[in-house]
Amino acid sequence: MLRTVELPLWLLLLILGFAGVTFASHFLFPSVRWFLRRRMERAVARLNARLARPIEPFKLARRHDTIQRLVYDRDVLAAVADHARTEGIPQEVAHELARHYAREIVPRFSATAYFGIAIRAARACARLLYDVRIAHADDGLRKLSPEATVVFVMNHRSNLDYVLVTYLVARRTALSYAVGEWARIWPLAPLIRAMGAYFIRRKAPDGLYRRVLARYVTMATAAGVTQAVFPEGGLSLDGGLKPAKLGIVSYIVDGHRESGRDVVFVPVALNYDRVLEDRVLTGAAARGERRFRASVPVMARFSLRLAGRMLTGRFRKFGTAAVGFGAPLSLAAFADGKGEGLVEALGAELMTRIAAVVPRLPVPVVAAELLAAGAPLTPDDLAGRIARRHGTAAGDAAVAAARGVATLALRGIVAETATGSAAVPDHQDLLRYYAASIGHLRNAPAASPGGKDANSESVAT
Repeated sequence: MLRTVELPLWLLLLILGFAGVTFASHFLFPSVRWFLRRRMERAVARLNARLARPIEPFKLARRHDTIQRLVYDRDVLAAVADHARTEGIPQEVAHELARHYAREIVPRFSATAYFGIAIRAARACARLLYDVRIAHADDGLRKLSPEATVVFVMNHRSNLDYVLVTYLVARRTALSYAVGEWARIWPLAPLIRAMGAYFIRRKAPDGLYRRVLARYVTMATAAGVTQAVFPEGGLSLDGGLKPAKLGIVSYIVDGHRESGRDVVFVPVALNYDRVLEDRVLTGAAARGERRFRASVPVMARFSLRLAGRMLTGRFRKFGTAAVGFGAPLSLAAFADGKGEGLVEALGAELMTRIAAVVPRLPVPVVAAELLAAGAPLTPDDLAGRIARRHGTAAGDAAVAAARGVATLALRGIVAETATGSAAVPDHQDLLRYYAASIGHLRNAPAASPGGKDANSESVAT
């Protein structure tokens, strides 16, 4: 037992290496994970104490556990069997495909990434680029039931919508976004997933994918996760509102039916004096296609140009970015007495409530009036038209006219002539794009359902 044993040095190092790995995996790593988990739990407890809507346990569950729960869900297993039978493949292969879809969808929420990085970055970015305004906030927002699942439903104007809304609701809750394929690029994807967002494909590859996605959204809704979705399904190419696509909405309705927990939809309408992607979107509309994705080189060039302008003192904000919060809609109350057409009626009602609180900003109202006039307008004529068409006080209308013209002229979209401000013919598409965002409000201001007349307010200047 006590005899000396001689070993080659390489073998001794190998044995010590194996011993070190065994010690780390059985003792050190679990202790470190426990320590970090305890710190995270204490941090989340402090956050929940100051948030209006605390972070739900479902969101804090380990990603591996959520994936396992999803792929072994009864409905998913039934879809796996159907897919295997339809495609003529073994069930094990179909089940592995379902696991792949689950990994793609399920987020990896980090309270540190969301509240320590994302919120600060969103605040800095929003304030740097725009003058941020809340154009309207319905009184019903103060009365949301703490037991209900809250879903923010928003029009989709820009990829900065995520940034703006995240910043504005930071003191109330952590949002779980449904994010399109544009964000599935490095380094955006890991950060967005850490913020609790889940990725969805605009065109589902098969029925199995739709079932996995449906079950995830249903589980999250039943568990009370606060969500943010874009019912239009993608960025508006022409600037106007589009009918709701009902996929995600139907999954949320299923979550309500499954758990009995009420769902409260909060309509959110966003508008901008300048949408950073406006030329990309209008170009795609002219081609009749949606072939555009986020590009790291393009974003890098834009950031460098922006930094250069700041360093040389030539940077000017892009005008106003405004958000309107409409009257909340209780799904339990809305569904009462409705039959099979519930989802379609719900989608239409949500888009109506979003439309009612779209902020009227200087650039959209100026674009709308220049297009309607079809001729140059003097500052007084333009201000008068804005006051009449949008229920705005004369002083506010004059300020809005001046700001809108200045922003558009700086970009070469509007030109100053001897007879007043006129649209530049080569940029009519951009004027139509901005005018379309408030086209439904120009002649007949609509009241916000369940709240005061949101659209009789002045243009947000």
